[in-house]
Amino acid sequence: MPSTVTTDALTPHEALVFAMVLVSAADRTMTDRELRTIGRIVTSMPAFVGFDQETLPHVADRCVAVLQKADGLEDAFALIRAALTPALRETAYAFACDVVAADGRASQEELRVLELMRHRLDVERLVAAAIERGARARHGRLD
Repeated sequence: MPSTVTTDALTPHEALVFAMVLVSAADRTMTDRELRTIGRIVTSMPAFVGFDQETLPHVADRCVAVLQKADGLEDAFALIRAALTPALRETAYAFACDVVAADGRASQEELRVLELMRHRLDVERLVAAAIERGARARHGRLD
C-alpha cells in the first residue's frame, strides 16, 4: 500500500476505529471477542452515526498498514489526535478500554498501548482511571 494512502488525514470515525484496532493488535492477537466488541461499538454507539460500516475492514487494514511502518505507533497516535476534538479523544480512549476489557484480561502490551494513548491524546489521569474502571465494570463476568 503506498505511503500516501496510509498517512493521509483520518476522519473522526476512522480515528475512533484506529484507537480500537491499536489496542486490539497490541499483543499481536486480535481475539474474536475484541473484534465483536469493535463491531458492536461501530454499530451501536452515537459517535458512529453516519459511518459507513462496510468500510470498517478497510479502515482496520489501513491502521495495520500504518503500524507496520517505522514509527508506526507514533504516526497512528498523531493521526488520531489530529482527527479528534479533546472530548472525542476521551471517547476514543473509552472505546479502546472496552476493547481491552472485552476478553476478560489485559495483556501487558495492551496496557502499555493504553498508557501511551492516554499520554498522546492528553486524556487526564483521573478521567482515564474513571473510563478504565467503567470498562472493567461493563465487561465483568459471572464465570
